[in-house]
Amino acid sequence: MLSDIYNTRILALAGNIPRLGRLPAPDGTATAHSRLCGSTVTVDLVLRDGRVADFAHDVKACALGQASSAIMAEGIIGSTPSDLKDLRDQVHAMLKQGGAPPKGRWSGVAVLEPVRDFKARHASTLLTFDAVVEALAQAEARQGRLAAAV
Repeated sequence: MLSDIYNTRILALAGNIPRLGRLPAPDGTATAHSRLCGSTVTVDLVLRDGRVADFAHDVKACALGQASSAIMAEGIIGSTPSDLKDLRDQVHAMLKQGGAPPKGRWSGVAVLEPVRDFKARHASTLLTFDAVVEALAQAEARQGRLAAAV
């Protein structure tokens, strides 16, 4: 039932998204868009000493995209690129292959587990995870170019 995915926790997350906006000088920026529902998430991030030091996002998404973005914003600071790539892979596996939700720092992602039964909702739920990984790739490439120039 749709009430399983649009539960009180999802709606609470969607209504209280931290770190909204854009960063003035991000190391990486990426936009993910769902053609199915029209949801769009743009993320900006800054990497310092191999960890995310700052993060902001512009979220124009359904409640599931908003809830995913809220979860990301709550936990991303201090995360390594490797942690975030693993997280994206775990969330993809949770929704598309019946995998278990992430544990530890990202255990809040479990609230999205009922989405697995609604394939049409996967894209909007995954937007923020995909955008973060793309922004990380840009940030890492930028830092590599800067290091090579020095």
